[in-house]
Amino acid sequence: MEEQLTQKQIRFWSGAYFVIIISLVGGFVLATSQITYTWRWSIVPSYFIAHETIAIQSEMDGTVSAIDPADTSTTIVITADDGKSETYNIPSKGEILVADGDMIFMGDILASYKEWQPGLLMLGMIMTIKVSIYAIIFGIILGIWGGIARISANPAARWLAYTYVELIRGTPLLVQIFIWYYIGSTLINQLFQQYIGFEIPAIWYGVMALAIFTGAYVTEIVRSGIQSINIGQTEAARSLGMTHFQSLRYIIMPQAMRRILPPLAGQFISLIKDSSLLGIISIRELTKATREAVTTSFASFELFFTCAALYLILTFTLSLFVQYLERRMGSK
Repeated sequence: MEEQLTQKQIRFWSGAYFVIIISLVGGFVLATSQITYTWRWSIVPSYFIAHETIAIQSEMDGTVSAIDPADTSTTIVITADDGKSETYNIPSKGEILVADGDMIFMGDILASYKEWQPGLLMLGMIMTIKVSIYAIIFGIILGIWGGIARISANPAARWLAYTYVELIRGTPLLVQIFIWYYIGSTLINQLFQQYIGFEIPAIWYGVMALAIFTGAYVTEIVRSGIQSINIGQTEAARSLGMTHFQSLRYIIMPQAMRRILPPLAGQFISLIKDSSLLGIISIRELTKATREAVTTSFASFELFFTCAALYLILTFTLSLFVQYLERRMGSK
């Protein structure tokens, strides 16, 4: 039974909470002021969005044969000695750096213009969100099928699900990512390239590793949720003429979902944080993007604190969404 507090006690402990938080923040500020470090928070926004200079380079040797200005763009034509030509369209806001008749070599800059571009942290955050969403979707599908198989009367399905869960939960995620990536790049991609003519990008091996890892934990969450429902509910559904699948779909799973949402939220929050391991296979997710930004700016404290805050925003948003689903399902 929940302990009831008086209004006086509530005010006291609420004040204690704010005192603790303020003390922690004050202690951190005091500690950072004692070290010889120049804080440069002003550079952090440029890693979200920046007004960058875009250079347009020539892709061939030749001569500038024409420069045609227009209302929205300027066209530069490069003609090679053999008569071949290439056309480059420059936005009207761009700066033309060549003149008609100039000799051009491959790689020479023809023009430049400024454009707002997403920064490293923004690109990394988008990649983290994309990878996490894909992995959550596939992880849920694997987990639901695995959870149902774990309680199945079919021994093959039950043993396969049990083997899958124990194998995945018993090995580190980092090792699984390496296995998926190197098996994919050396075996699967070679077969695909040989017979189909394309290769699977590294991001999908990262998604598969995360989804399979998460699916093993979701399997046990779903299994425990289903088994937590009184067996009498299943018997009542079967007595009404429902099949096993119908009783699961209409009677058992809706009730189990209310119970497994909190642990599912915790698992998916862990998945978002675990996506930081994908940097080892050259996927520029948020953590890898932060490391790259640190190497160019040397603002390690500012950028890693920002990275932590971005992960907190993602996980807290997911937590709020799951709480919303809990309230919706609880009101039905």
